[in-house]
Amino acid sequence: MDIESVRTFLAVTESGSFSAAAHRLHVTQSTISNRILVLEQVLGATLFSRGKRGAELTPSGQRFLRHATGLMRIFEQARHEIGLLSEFRESFVMRGRISLWDGFLTQWVAVMRTSYPDIALRLEVGFEPDTTRMLLQGTIDMGVVYTADFRFGLKSEYLFDDELVLVTTNPDLVWPDPKYIHMDWGAEFQAEFLLLFPQFQAPAITTDAVWLVMQQIRQWGGSGFFPWRVVRGQIEAQQLWRIPNSPTIKIPAYAVHLVNRKDYAMQAALDSLRCVLQSEGATVLEHGQGSSD
Repeated sequence: MDIESVRTFLAVTESGSFSAAAHRLHVTQSTISNRILVLEQVLGATLFSRGKRGAELTPSGQRFLRHATGLMRIFEQARHEIGLLSEFRESFVMRGRISLWDGFLTQWVAVMRTSYPDIALRLEVGFEPDTTRMLLQGTIDMGVVYTADFRFGLKSEYLFDDELVLVTTNPDLVWPDPKYIHMDWGAEFQAEFLLLFPQFQAPAITTDAVWLVMQQIRQWGGSGFFPWRVVRGQIEAQQLWRIPNSPTIKIPAYAVHLVNRKDYAMQAALDSLRCVLQSEGATVLEHGQGSSD
């Protein structure tokens, strides 16, 4: 399968028409049409229907879209790694939630750059379902997640418990708070939250973006659960306040990777995670702890 045909398919999907895709890729519209025709012949299915609203994906096109995105990621990663061979020994792709990058994985990057300067890093932000899929596809090397997916072929290694505390920008706030914003921290957090607050009514706002919760409560007031390690400095500076008598909810963080990965870059990544945990006074990551083969 020609990678340019896949790239063209994605361009038509994103731009909504063959002519717009041609302008975007700096080729003629007939070239776009020929590439899509070849791709449809290879797949044995029609990918687009063309009408007054432009080019729309057929059901077959919708199904191929997932695979096309993955194919382009694999190709770009391969091209990136091959281009790095002259300067670096290996490359490593790390993916994690933005809240895990905040303070924790950024320290991991610092250790990797200091201790393993011969490894090139690609850093990504994402949520658990996509992270698991990309691990199985081989487009990333490791994911640091809250909800470990114990699938065959993946190994999940326990790192630490993130302590989530309920904070607000109003020191006089009385709970329950009608402006509370519910952050989706995963299934384990949700179960614990419902046990602690069985009478709590559905919140007006729910999101999976921690930065959005912070932005909202800073601008409009309210409250939300945040990792203690992230908000501790703001609490000490009296920019945020913990709600009195509010509970702490602990959710475990895991490093997830393929079971059979034992190469130089993977070992360096795991050793660097242990180094960060030791420096933070957390439980040292043990080989095999919390793992599923």
